[in-house]
Amino acid sequence: MINAILASTSTLHNQEYLEYLIPQLPELYKNVEEVLFIPYARPGGISHEEYTAKAAEAFSKAGIKVKGINEFKDPVDAVKQAQGIFTGGGNTFLLVSELYRNKVMNAIKEVVKNGTPYMGTSAGTNIGGLSMQTTNDMPIIYPPSFQTLGLVPFNINPHYLDPDPNSEHKGETRETRIKEFHGLNSQPVIGLREGSWLELKDNKVTLKGKLQARVFKKDKLPFEIDTETDLTDLN
Repeated sequence: MINAILASTSTLHNQEYLEYLIPQLPELYKNVEEVLFIPYARPGGISHEEYTAKAAEAFSKAGIKVKGINEFKDPVDAVKQAQGIFTGGGNTFLLVSELYRNKVMNAIKEVVKNGTPYMGTSAGTNIGGLSMQTTNDMPIIYPPSFQTLGLVPFNINPHYLDPDPNSEHKGETRETRIKEFHGLNSQPVIGLREGSWLELKDNKVTLKGKLQARVFKKDKLPFEIDTETDLTDLN
């Protein structure tokens, strides 16, 4: 049974890192003393050590320790032995490339589907979907596959932004890019706005947070869903 949080972002405006998610951590990581952190996405080129320290500081506010996967000699064994896992945001292409290079993509999928609690933010949420193809990130490296964890039966677009009618920018919007994705792919896409997350619990997928999310289906008009909507059978 999967127990996970897939959040749009790690940091909201005028808040500290993970501040809005810290109240969720004790329930998600119940009886967990130490969480395995995966810093591979390296936002802004931050080092693995710096990123792990940042995550550890935030998790300490919930009384939970953090250790980076980079601190282990055998990454696969680290995943298999982990009490809980957290994958931070950054560049999804780099994250996925490193997960495959270190041979932990399938290991994470296996342990999470067997009950190891998981949280992802941004890129760490992107990999919760069927593929990483609805990321907003630049392709700074070429991963061996776009296939990801498949914790939910759809794709996710974290940091979803609505078009701003007052903006001078009249180019492609997130909605336009998702339509392009659906020109070649069939799975639905959830546009997760900042401060929203998907809760995977008791064999259900539920939208959480204060904001609506936007659902895109191939050859259909996109539509809004309210918080607490059950997305378990979305296809």
